[in-house]
Amino acid sequence: MSHPDLNLLVVLDVLLAEGSVAGAARRLRLSPSAMSRALARLRETTGDPLLVRAGRGLVPSPRALELREQVHCIVQDAVAALRPATAPDLARLERTFTLRTSDGFVETFGPELIRRVGVEAPGVRLRFMPKLDKDSTLLRDGTVDLETGVVSSTMGPEVRTQALLRDRFVGVVRAGHPLGEGEVTPARYAQGKHVLVARRALAQGPVEEALATAGLQRDVAAVVGGFSAALALARASNLIASVPERHTAGLRTGMLCFPLPVPVPVPEITVSLLWHPRLDADAAHRWLRGCVRDACAEPAALLAHRPPALPEQAS
Repeated sequence: MSHPDLNLLVVLDVLLAEGSVAGAARRLRLSPSAMSRALARLRETTGDPLLVRAGRGLVPSPRALELREQVHCIVQDAVAALRPATAPDLARLERTFTLRTSDGFVETFGPELIRRVGVEAPGVRLRFMPKLDKDSTLLRDGTVDLETGVVSSTMGPEVRTQALLRDRFVGVVRAGHPLGEGEVTPARYAQGKHVLVARRALAQGPVEEALATAGLQRDVAAVVGGFSAALALARASNLIASVPERHTAGLRTGMLCFPLPVPVPVPEITVSLLWHPRLDADAAHRWLRGCVRDACAEPAALLAHRPPALPEQAS
């Protein structure tokens, strides 16, 4: 079965509104002969004359009168569907967004993000999912709307990214730790017991490389998969954790922090926002991305969680 030419719906809508081949031709910027041919095709498709001559003009057939309102609504709906997305009505928006992030991100930036969303769109719910790997499958299949993290070579090439913040690594110990007294030298730092954050056991990272330039090596007592676990162990023991400063501000409350005493500066990391391109133009999704960017740039949210620094080691 052949499908009708849907372009004829626009022609029919204008013909029924104008009641004139010449008027419809002018409105659609077609020649009268082209409009006459279109009317002939419409008559053939519908099996109805649609417009019938009455004196010097045309009058709609009963079938045309039945179709007029229906066709007009269809055309208007199609125009609206193809129009670029406009700003969402946030006051009436009801939607759940799933964000895959680390625990540190939720604790540090989550409160400001939730506050902002609650003020602007009270019907929106945020669902935070723990980030256990860098696989982009959940973004592709729609399970996750947004993700935060450091972009890696394993990320799918189609994933959209936008930098949120740059972060430096700092050392963190519990209150009352021996490193809290005196200068934290590279040797004292390396000789302490460390908790290493690595997805692969004993993986060599930038801290190891920086210490190696001075012939030093960390004494690793434990390996964990995330910064939250590393800080939990450091808080309850004499272990030393080395973590991103801003990203873990909410997790370090009450602990002591100091710049890494390494001969070569450890490179900063860039934490980015990631999403699938199918949501790139979604108005509500674009609004949420803006909320996340603003939350990460909010100084008050960071200052509220900034821990005290060790003596003579301002962080």
